Amino acid sequence: MDAKELNRRQFIKVTTATAAAAATGIEGIIAARRAPAYAQGTKLHMVRWVDFIPESDVELKRQMPEASKALGAEVVLETINANDLQPRITAAIQSGSGADIFIMLWNWAQLYGSSLVDVSDLATALARSEGGFYDVWPASAYVSGKWLALPHSIIGNAVAYRRSWLREVSANGYPKTWDEARRVFAQLKQKGKPYGQTLGHTFGDAPTFSYPMLWCFGGAETNPSGAKVAINSKGAVESVKFMQAFWKECCDEGGLAWDDTNNNRAFHAGEISATLNGASIYIVAKRQRDKIKDEKGEPMWQDIDHAPLPSGPAGRFHLYLPMSHAIMKYSKNPKLAKELLRWLHKKENYEKWFLTQEGYSVGATKSWENHPMWGKVDEPLRMFRTAARTTRIFGHAGPATAKATEVFSKYIITDMYAKAVQGLSAEDAVKWAAAELKQIYEG
Repeated sequence: MDAKELNRRQFIKVTTATAAAAATGIEGIIAARRAPAYAQGTKLHMVRWVDFIPESDVELKRQMPEASKALGAEVVLETINANDLQPRITAAIQSGSGADIFIMLWNWAQLYGSSLVDVSDLATALARSEGGFYDVWPASAYVSGKWLALPHSIIGNAVAYRRSWLREVSANGYPKTWDEARRVFAQLKQKGKPYGQTLGHTFGDAPTFSYPMLWCFGGAETNPSGAKVAINSKGAVESVKFMQAFWKECCDEGGLAWDDTNNNRAFHAGEISATLNGASIYIVAKRQRDKIKDEKGEPMWQDIDHAPLPSGPAGRFHLYLPMSHAIMKYSKNPKLAKELLRWLHKKENYEKWFLTQEGYSVGATKSWENHPMWGKVDEPLRMFRTAARTTRIFGHAGPATAKATEVFSKYIITDMYAKAVQGLSAEDAVKWAAAELKQIYEG
């Protein structure tokens, strides 16, 4: 039985127990025109990341008084830097106190599973009503036969690039292969217009670049069972050798110290010609057109386009960011927390948030691909509509277990490339990564 079939059967099995969930949830509360008795006088605390689309945080915070009124309880939304989420979650679990709901990035539900509330009733009802979840979700939030986080959205990524600058070196479109990209950006770096990429310890732009770089040369963390480390391979070594050359010839070498905000600022400042990112560079440039301009004084957004990462010898692969919400077991109000999540996913509420994203995030379920918004967004944003169909998750070629999440959390794959571009040989960088992986996967 392959993994997709297993996930399908697991999903069907877990849905059978929750057919009546919606009837007893927030819809019933609203119909009765009064809050449930358990909610009176209570407070619910939710922590999310600071969104790269500022208008989306504004919309969610605008919704909180409405949610408070519907639930009969005070709902407090706190936003923090995404790189601070894991330390905050860990501290809350260790102390047994903190926010009732945390946003979970990637497959963190695998890592924190023993501390999370089963939300299978919410997840199965949502999937049924909205055309099903994408394939990445069971690996991300379905743990030991239970949904331990409610899928919320997926951030696709692509290379944002300046069309006119690429044309300066006779590139009429974005390079389709890494060899071609190396030629193009070597020329652009010589013109003072390098490629921008972080290899730092930051949650988004570093892993979404480094994992696909490994995969497109045929490298993998483990064998298909996940029991044995497989990174010490020819493909992995070749990927690191390529990155060493690409870094020196094509990249802004200050990117080693960047977090997920630096490349946005560098791009808007006209310091880099291209960078892997979500749609936020384009969206923010357009919404701040009077401020973000090119070297000619024209609005920069008009010169920005998007393309997928190039192909390597083994193909083209992507790592997109699934985001979900989890209720903590220490919460004193788990039922109320479920009702808040149900309320946030009611179409009329979720849609208001979804529209502010303008393609930066796509829905957790497939029905949002058909939203009328996609017919209205600019052409450079339309590639994100189906992005969630193609993403992998950590652990390849094995399953996305808590061990794979630990590898991500320690930035071992990213550090393999960072060490190499700083002078360690490709072979030694891969051997270092293999030793680190073995401590986690085989220790």
